[in-house]
Amino acid sequence: MDTYIFSAIFEPSEVGGYCITFPDLPGCITEGNNLKESLLIAKDALELHLYSMEDDNENIPKPTLPEDIIVPNGSFIVPIEAYMPLIRNEMANKAIKKTLTIPYWLNKIAEEKKVNFSQILQVALKEQLGIKDYK
Repeated sequence: MDTYIFSAIFEPSEVGGYCITFPDLPGCITEGNNLKESLLIAKDALELHLYSMEDDNENIPKPTLPEDIIVPNGSFIVPIEAYMPLIRNEMANKAIKKTLTIPYWLNKIAEEKKVNFSQILQVALKEQLGIKDYK
């Protein structure tokens, strides 16, 4: 599925801000210092949680209707939308750090010539794998 909308419970905290939970997604919890920040953080938390579930081949539950969710006094429900194609693309193209080993002499010459190790490794890997770019 490409778009999900899950209900988030925004519970005011004693020190200000909100604790945000998603009743249908145990473990998806975050907090923000104010409403604006909380809305952004809730969206990020939902997107990353769903991405992780997809990546782990877990079943994503059907969202409970907002009117069927019981909230604590003073709390309220906010529907949060996650458009997954953008998230999948962002995560697929996220840079990761790799540790590699090369001979000292080769490293010394490459550094003197100001070689971009990351770029060369990417080009070499694509060539070795016979691919141009991630689709």
